[in-house]
Amino acid sequence: MNELETNEKMDAEAVHSKVLRAGRRTYFFDVRETKAGDYYLTITESKKNSNEDGSFFYKKHKIYLYKEDFSDFNELLNETTQFVLENKGKEVISERHQKNFEMNNEASSNGELNEKSTIESFTNVNFDDI
Repeated sequence: MNELETNEKMDAEAVHSKVLRAGRRTYFFDVRETKAGDYYLTITESKKNSNEDGSFFYKKHKIYLYKEDFSDFNELLNETTQFVLENKGKEVISERHQKNFEMNNEASSNGELNEKSTIESFTNVNFDDI
């Protein structure tokens, strides 16, 4: 695939989108259409960072997931998230994340999701809904 085809693929319009806000990170789940008319999923992590001058920028990471991989991906995602929750629980341990958790709890009174509920939502990804 050449660079032009790659850029066209990345610029494809989403036919279905969901957003998960989790502290400084936002996850985008976008269903897009191939040239052949089939669907695939892109999952984008966007993380807010700051420059030395105090201005902000977003660092993005994207994965492409195709239908033929949904079942195996979903199985491994559920298995690994369950492993983490069973071995470390749902409580955020890191001090850095704990600060975000406390700030998000305050924000939840303004109608925003807190990190704990966001983590629970993320671990319950269901590809049958896509």
